[in-house]
Amino acid sequence: MKYRIIPVTHYQQNCSLIWCEKTRDAAVIDPGGDLEKITRAVTEEGVNLKKIFLTHGHLDHVGGTAELSQTLQLPIEGPHTEDKFWLDMLPDQARMMGFAEVESFTPNRWLNDGDTLTIGEQHLSVHHCPGHTPGHVILFHAASKTAFVGDVLFNGSIGRTDFPRGDYNTLISSIRNKLWPLGDEVVFVPGHGPLSTFGQERQHNPFVADTRFG
Repeated sequence: MKYRIIPVTHYQQNCSLIWCEKTRDAAVIDPGGDLEKITRAVTEEGVNLKKIFLTHGHLDHVGGTAELSQTLQLPIEGPHTEDKFWLDMLPDQARMMGFAEVESFTPNRWLNDGDTLTIGEQHLSVHHCPGHTPGHVILFHAASKTAFVGDVLFNGSIGRTDFPRGDYNTLISSIRNKLWPLGDEVVFVPGHGPLSTFGQERQHNPFVADTRFG
């Protein structure tokens, strides 16, 4: 599997284009907006966009989803159903955050812990990691040891928990009990900012470093 990161919107959210090198089938993870940038990347990479995968329901990660799905007839997979209220609130989120008008939508498939996503011959496992939002999931490609973690974990930081139904202790538990067991060598693509590894964050992240937990 290969991937390309496409920063979108004034939040510079990391939208990811992933694809199977053999079939050239592709999916886009968290298309928050700037659809022309996403479709340009699809053309430049010469891949066939087949699906949309979502990690959670915040506007900067899903704002372009309805339009992209309708325009290209793409199925939407994710997030977990506990984020339905965020998707239902998309028009309100857009007004509050200064985005253009955005439609709410219902995914074709809600995701649960242990599910598998498929694109071409590549498979990603789904891990439910609540805390930032109650229905947040992360997507893990075991063959390349790559994880797409949305706003659960960042290089040197963690996701906010002051939004409705966010919870700090739940987020810390998700990181330590769902992410760390995947392996220190795993490279993760966060929802914002530069890449890192789980091992790097276990050593140096001031919120979740192992030294904080004895």
